[in-house]
Amino acid sequence: MALKIRLARGGSKKRPYYRIVIADVRSPRDGRFIEKVGSYNPLLSKDSDERVVLKIDRIEHWIKQGAQPTDRVLRFLDAAGIAKRPARNNPKKAEMGAKAKERLEEKRMKEEEAAAAAAEAASAE
Repeated sequence: MALKIRLARGGSKKRPYYRIVIADVRSPRDGRFIEKVGSYNPLLSKDSDERVVLKIDRIEHWIKQGAQPTDRVLRFLDAAGIAKRPARNNPKKAEMGAKAKERLEEKRMKEEEAAAAAAEAASAE
């Protein structure tokens, strides 16, 4: 049985509250789970102690049993010092899209033409 340490959403509309649970990968997000090992309240301030609450000993137990944390839970575990989250690198993140590149090229061409026309007018005088 493949296990995940993941978030199960609770709370009302526009007021999310998450339980950090151990669940079978085949069960639905908010469905059946094996054990609740923490909670996450995104509405609290980032420096609040109750924003992320973890049962560290139980999480370590389940990781030893083979449970894999999801990316968001791995961030919490990394902040708590339980697991290490590798740094990611996306060099294409800052690149512009094709249309933006075209617009920039058109703008540059118009500026060059305007500069050339101004230089030509200045040399004609």
